[in-house]
Amino acid sequence: MKINNDCIYYKGDKPCKPHKEKGYHCSDCPEYISFEQQILIIKLGNSGDVLRSTPILHLIRKSFPNAHITWITKTVEFVPKSHVDTILKWNTDNILWLKARKFEIVYNLDKDREAIALASVLKTNHLKGYTIDEWGKCQPADEDATHKWQTGLWDDLCIANSKSYPQEIVELCGFPYNKETYIIDPPDSTYRYGIDETMKLVGLNPGSGKDSPTELWGEDNWIKLCKKLNKGGYTPVIVGNEYDNEMNMRISSRGRALYFGVKPIKELITIINSCELVVTSATMAMHVVIALKKKLILLNNIYNKHEFELYGVGTILEPDKPCIGCYKNHCEEQCLETIPLEVVYNEIVNLIGLP
Repeated sequence: MKINNDCIYYKGDKPCKPHKEKGYHCSDCPEYISFEQQILIIKLGNSGDVLRSTPILHLIRKSFPNAHITWITKTVEFVPKSHVDTILKWNTDNILWLKARKFEIVYNLDKDREAIALASVLKTNHLKGYTIDEWGKCQPADEDATHKWQTGLWDDLCIANSKSYPQEIVELCGFPYNKETYIIDPPDSTYRYGIDETMKLVGLNPGSGKDSPTELWGEDNWIKLCKKLNKGGYTPVIVGNEYDNEMNMRISSRGRALYFGVKPIKELITIINSCELVVTSATMAMHVVIALKKKLILLNNIYNKHEFELYGVGTILEPDKPCIGCYKNHCEEQCLETIPLEVVYNEIVNLIGLP
């Protein structure tokens, strides 16, 4: 009996959809569609890193329209089902399965030792991105990855870099960059939370997670901003994760802002999507805002601002300090707090207008 094991519907261990629904067999199936290449993307990092790597999918799909694309990651929430055929969680079972397969191209976008180790042992015709050297350290797989690799090695090169992260990732994969946008699956509209859609909602993300205290604007600033937004006719909405929950509750209470507590990723995306604009530091929420094409005010101090691709949806505000771009997670001077409240509020008005 003929088997079309390259078909997009073929499962190998159970009946496929055309057989279940219409009784077709491979030998006479009119719905047979063949995959022409198998492509693997390795991007294991946090959810924000995964989301800001999705622009490459536009170019991979355009170059290989009939490819089967697999993506392995530690954070599967932001891999778009609309563009990826198989999404794998990083675990031993899935790694074993990948090592038994053969890929036309492997795109390894991560420098972590487990990522470069996997990339180095996979069977593939072409490896792009990063691989492992004889000392077990990261090295570029080819010339296209050299720039991104070197800016990660040397602080002076990183500070002098004028390319955004999406541009670096696209070029690392061997494509020309044309401001390809983030890709995100549509928000789930079933989560409503009783939000009045006639209100002009401004999202506020006060936290920076557990590892970046230097990116905090300060509770007092957020509380004052909430009060000023309320007075101006806006409705402030606090968003954040479990690490910042207690602070967010205090800000919400004292500033009279909406706060729905810690929510799963899908619900958080829906809440952010209900806002016209979000004020945040460089967090996962920032990447969600960019992906949803909402207006954005990014409060930045420790990163090279050229690293961010905002696609014209917002602006970057920074302290007036000579040491901007220090990449320090801990510093005695909380310089982000020196960004004036009036500057942030006026930028909100400038981007979305008064209610």
